[in-house]
Parts: sequence; C-alpha cells; structure tokens
Amino acid sequence: MSVVELSDVVKRYRNGQELIEALKRVDFHAERGEMVTVIGPSGSGKSTMLNLVGLLDTPTEGTVRLDGQDVTDFSEDELTEERRSGIGFVFQAFHLLPMLTATENVELPSMWDTSRDRRDRAIDLLQRVGLGDRLDHTPNQLSGGQQQRVAIARALINEPDILLADEPTGNLDQDTGRTILDELTRLKEDENIAIVSVTHDEQLVDYSDRIVRLVDGVIEQ
Repeated sequence: MSVVELSDVVKRYRNGQELIEALKRVDFHAERGEMVTVIGPSGSGKSTMLNLVGLLDTPTEGTVRLDGQDVTDFSEDELTEERRSGIGFVFQAFHLLPMLTATENVELPSMWDTSRDRRDRAIDLLQRVGLGDRLDHTPNQLSGGQQQRVAIARALINEPDILLADEPTGNLDQDTGRTILDELTRLKEDENIAIVSVTHDEQLVDYSDRIVRLVDGVIEQ
C-alpha cells in the first residue's frame, strides 16, 4: 500500500477574473523506502502538488489518501494532526530559529507533547547526520550544509511516514548538496520512510528511485 496517493486530482485557483488549473487529473503515489523526485519547469504545478501531498492544501477534485485512508474531506484540525504526526518538511531556506541550539531546533516540533522526552531522539538524529559535536551550536555557528542537516533531523523528530523536501539542495554548493543527498538516502532506508522531493537540481535524479516529470499540471513519467 502506498504511504501517500493522489487519485485523479485537479487543483484550480482563481487569479482575479482568470481561473487557473494548476493540476490536471494527476495520479501520484509514493512507497515507504523510496525517494520520488518531481521535476519540471517553473509554473508546472510542482509546488502545488507538494502542498497537496503535505496536506497544506486540498484538491478541487480528486482524492488524497495517507496509508490508504481518504483524508480529502478532513477538517483543518484533522489535517493539522495528520501533518504533525505523519509528515516531515525540509525547506530550501532551512527555517531554523536563530536563538535556539541545534538540539532545541530539532526538538521544536515535538515540544507540545509533554508525555514523552524527545531530547534523546533529537540528539540521536543529530549524531546520525554527523552533528554530534554541534548539539549546542546556534544556526549562525553552523555552515549552510550543517543547517540543512539540522532541518532534516527536525523533520524526522516525530517519526513521520513521509518526508517532503522542497529544493533541499537549493542553497548549497554541489559538494555539500551531494553530502545532504547521501544523508537523505541513508535515512530513507534507516527510517523506512517515503521521500518526495521537488527540485531543479539534476543531482537528485541520480539519488532517486523514481522520477516524475510535471509539465503544465500533467504528469509525464
């Protein structure tokens, strides 16, 4: 069973008087333990599709399923809970809080849950991405590649089923980007998660189990 699935999905936006169809009858899925990379020109609908997979938006038509469960008509509170518990996000701009240490940044998504101590997992994740000696460093004391590793560890803190990566190497040089992709590949296998990435970086093609090309809102595999 796919961990996430879009079936016959259409997404329309209204821009003034113009009705824009960003996605046109899209079918998409991702399995545990695989990295799927979505590529395509600017304006092709990649970010729209990532938002739907990440439950940040809802389709105009069609169905979204997580682990076989139809979540298309979930309330905002239900979608928020699904995002919190099942989906991790890695962004191009890192989005780390500058006043927090690496460990505190990783812990942040789980701080609402007082029933469990996440510090040990945060430290373990940081050690696994090679930052065991940077636990108490703030973002301004870390390189771009190190900040992205913190962001990846933070995305994994709640043990998600899916990791969504929006241009994960976009702010990194080629060698650092390759290191990050090595980390994602290893973590994908260790955590048995699905990784869905959206990118312009051709490096990701070499690391992906499957490539999906999106052109004018239509998937060409």
